[in-house]
Amino acid sequence: MITDEQWANLLETRAAEPSAITHAYKARRRRLQVLSEKGTLFLVAADHPARGALGVGADPLAMADRRSLLDRLLTALANPEVDGVLGTPDVIEELLLLDGLHDKVVIGSMNRGGLAGADWEIDDRFTAYDAASIARLGLDGGKMLLRLVDSDAGTIPTLESCAQAVSDLAEHSLMAMVEPLPYERDTSGKLVLQKDPAALARAASVAAGLGTTSAYTWLKLPAPEETAVLDTTTLPTLVLGGVPSDDPADDLESWGRSLRHPTVRGLVIGRALLYPPHGDVAAAVEAAAAVLRSARGITV
Repeated sequence: MITDEQWANLLETRAAEPSAITHAYKARRRRLQVLSEKGTLFLVAADHPARGALGVGADPLAMADRRSLLDRLLTALANPEVDGVLGTPDVIEELLLLDGLHDKVVIGSMNRGGLAGADWEIDDRFTAYDAASIARLGLDGGKMLLRLVDSDAGTIPTLESCAQAVSDLAEHSLMAMVEPLPYERDTSGKLVLQKDPAALARAASVAAGLGTTSAYTWLKLPAPEETAVLDTTTLPTLVLGGVPSDDPADDLESWGRSLRHPTVRGLVIGRALLYPPHGDVAAAVEAAAAVLRSARGITV
C-alpha cells in the first residue's frame, strides 16, 4: 500500500521538515465520539516495538521492519469497521504523515519503559505520551499497561503512575484505557501471564479503582475462559488480542465469547491481525470484524 514515492517522502520529511508532524496533528479530522454508531470500538494496536517486543511467532524481528508494519497498519485501517489505532508517538506520527488517521480514533500509548525481558520489566515507567500531550495533540485517549506481580516491587511505582495518569486524563475528559495483567515468575524467572478467573478478576478490580474518578476509565482485558470475570466491573471493556495462537480460528472463538458480554464494547488487536499466519492482513481484519458484528448482533 505504501508506494516507493510515499516512503521516500516520509523519510525526507522526517529529516528535513520535523514541523510537518505538528501540522499533521492539527490537520487530522477527528471523530465526534469514540464509540462507533453501532456502539462498538475496534482498534488495531501497534505499541509493541517501543517496549522492545518485536517478535511474532518464530520470527524475533517481525515488527522491526517499519515500512512493513506501517503498510500492515494502513491495510487494517482501510477497513471501515476498524475505528482506529493505539500506538506510541513515532508510529502515530508516521501514520499521520501518511495521511492515514483522518476520522479515526487515536489512542496514545503512555508507558513503554518496562522493556521486554529486562530485569526491571515490571517497573513500567511512562516514557511515551502523557495526559497533557494527548490533550494538546488532539488524541482521543491514553492507554497504560499495568502488570501486577505480587513478588516484584516494581509493581508499586507502576500502579501509582497509572493511577495518576487516570486522574490526569479525566481532567481533560479523555479516555484512560488501563490494561491490567496478572503475572507470576516461573522457576526460571520468566514472567507468565495468569489467565485463571481469580487472577483476572482481581486485576480488573484493582484497575477499576485507580485514580480520583473512574468516569473515563476503560479496561483492556484478555478474553477470559469464564466470562464471569467480566462481571467484576461496570466499566466499558475491550478484549485484547495478546500473543497470537497457532490457530487464528481459536483466537476468533475466544474473542467472540467475551464480546457477547454486555460490558464488552469491542476489540484491541495487534499482532494477531497485523501478522497472521496466512499473511493476509485484510482477511484477518475482516474475520475479526465479522466476529464483532456477530457477537453484538449487528447486521451490515
